[in-house]
Amino acid sequence: MPAWSELSKEDLRARQAELQETYESYRQRGLQLNMARGVPGLDQLDLSEGLLTAVTRGDACKIGGVETRTYGVPEGLPEAKALMAAIMDTPPDTVIVGGNSSLNLMFDTIARAMTHGMGGAQPWMQQGRVKFLCPAPGYDRHFSVCEHFGIEMIPVDMRPDGPDMEAVRSHAADPAVKGMWCIPRFSNPQGYVYSDETVRAIAALTPAAPDFRVFWDNAYAVHTLYEDAPALTGIWQACARAGHPELVIQFTSTSKVTFPGAGISALAAGPQTLAQIKRAVSFQTIGFDKLNQLRHVRYFKDIDGVRAHMRLHADILRPKFETVEQVLSEGLADIASWYAPRGGYFMSLDLAPGTARRTVALMAEAGVIMTGAGATWPYKRDPRDANLRIAPTYPPVGELRVSMELLCVCAKLAYVERRLEESDA
Repeated sequence: MPAWSELSKEDLRARQAELQETYESYRQRGLQLNMARGVPGLDQLDLSEGLLTAVTRGDACKIGGVETRTYGVPEGLPEAKALMAAIMDTPPDTVIVGGNSSLNLMFDTIARAMTHGMGGAQPWMQQGRVKFLCPAPGYDRHFSVCEHFGIEMIPVDMRPDGPDMEAVRSHAADPAVKGMWCIPRFSNPQGYVYSDETVRAIAALTPAAPDFRVFWDNAYAVHTLYEDAPALTGIWQACARAGHPELVIQFTSTSKVTFPGAGISALAAGPQTLAQIKRAVSFQTIGFDKLNQLRHVRYFKDIDGVRAHMRLHADILRPKFETVEQVLSEGLADIASWYAPRGGYFMSLDLAPGTARRTVALMAEAGVIMTGAGATWPYKRDPRDANLRIAPTYPPVGELRVSMELLCVCAKLAYVERRLEESDA
């Protein structure tokens, strides 16, 4: 059988008829599946039920002499700071523990930079054009924050070892460029891990703007699927060696460790940046939820407890990722490419150029909702209309397999349609 790229127009029409018939059979099944976001499955949520009884009443609500049921300790419980510092691989004295969302901390940090500046510089909103470097494909919510504040986004090619550092250095020579988004371990959506060389190169950056900051989103720092998953070089240590302690602000949360929307978040930063954030937090809140911080400390005890808990998550998620890999290998190897990550929450699929949006539309018509095509690029503009983010975590394996098999049919159908359009042009 000839390769897909070698099919004649007559062969393409025959394939189109076959695929259309198969597609109609899926449509008639009345599927109602949603794979748009990286949501934990219910069996994953069950893993953290012990968190609900980790703190009870009275003296159990005190730790280190601190009463957690009332105001105070705006930087977070020392024990919670130590736990989150271990996740980020940074000293506890660099950490502030926040509320339930690291995205909220990132949004607030951008907002403060816009209104009050960063590192003693003028507020960003008074400096004219403000630009951010956005490794792409990347995380749509990072891009949405930039859009909300009117920050111009510059796509930077994302590679298996991290962002294209030659491009990063070139763009950072522009004083209007104020930062860069990074998901350094198990990137969203590809699942890449930044190499040691990339981490050191980022730490060694000398941007033209003194108020340039790298937003280091450690969303999946502990989300390994396999014991041999690659580790990540510590950015705090790398920045210290490079003499750039203020360059990076780290963020993390337990949203996909315990309960999404009911976890704890944290940031870590250099002394000057941390002092500025502490001043702002003193006006913003009298204190974050210390009871929830205490629950997490009592439940996990330390980083080893977190890692043991994440191995339970991996046992649930590993078969789902392997199902996606198996179905794609059987169905799309000739016309698509992907990366099988060793951790994280997503997979990235690159289809034939010009077919991603049509594939997602066909999926939706058959009852399966995917993350929108283009979502992994700034302004939702995928220049090749090729990349899709696969979120395999929520559906049971059986439903996931059906969704992936349908995806293969839709991607092939979109490919054939595109080839026929080109041949008729």
